Amino acid sequence: MGRKFLVGGNWKMNGSKALVETLVGNLNSASWNPDQIEVVIAPPAPYLDLVRSKAKKEVAVSAQNIYFEKKGAFTGENSSEFLKDLSITWTIIGHSERREIFKESDEVTAKKVAFALAEGLNVMACVGEKLEEREANQTTAVVFRQLKAIADVLKPEDWDRVVVAYEPVWAIGTGKVASPQQAQDVHAEIRSWLAANVSESVAHATRILYGGSVGAKNSGDLQSQEDIDGFLIGGASLTGDFVTIINTRSSA
Repeated sequence: MGRKFLVGGNWKMNGSKALVETLVGNLNSASWNPDQIEVVIAPPAPYLDLVRSKAKKEVAVSAQNIYFEKKGAFTGENSSEFLKDLSITWTIIGHSERREIFKESDEVTAKKVAFALAEGLNVMACVGEKLEEREANQTTAVVFRQLKAIADVLKPEDWDRVVVAYEPVWAIGTGKVASPQQAQDVHAEIRSWLAANVSESVAHATRILYGGSVGAKNSGDLQSQEDIDGFLIGGASLTGDFVTIINTRSSA
């Protein structure tokens, strides 16, 4: 059986009760084959419970971040205990905005991934390079460094609940997008790295998502690439394009 295509939506710091009604309503009205497509949405933390209560069961709900302690004096952080109490089954970890704006290191990101998995959550682990790193031909060096930090704290069987999201920082929210071939090239490199550094079976089974200005106009070309197993979508997840992208995959 092939890798199930995953369409993820990261709402980032955007939301309201009215927006929840609209976006979740759109998804509840849409249809797709859950044996072929997995849909996961990540609203801001204050709306997790509301989204989970309103979204149909075919829609999984994710946190946008998690801390590596269950509880304590960690003001403002998300706990795995909170997420499990609300039936939230996923978390995004290592998004470029966490790495760049909030200065989360590779080591902190890896620690969060290991903790989330130990707590029974599924993880979308993000990797990606900045524009100056791509222009300096450092894309794979950066991505492999980020992957190694995660692989160093995981056992091969832990990868069953990890999805890798490749998000070139230069293409997030900029309107720029890697060409389908550029994205495929990096995805193939990631899969080869997993084969060489984790195992062939993990490389074959692990889903690798593309994120970076994915929209209704380019999703069809991107999803046709052999090693692109889904998307982690930002801006378009706040519009009707999100369902259009799911439908594009459904009709592929």
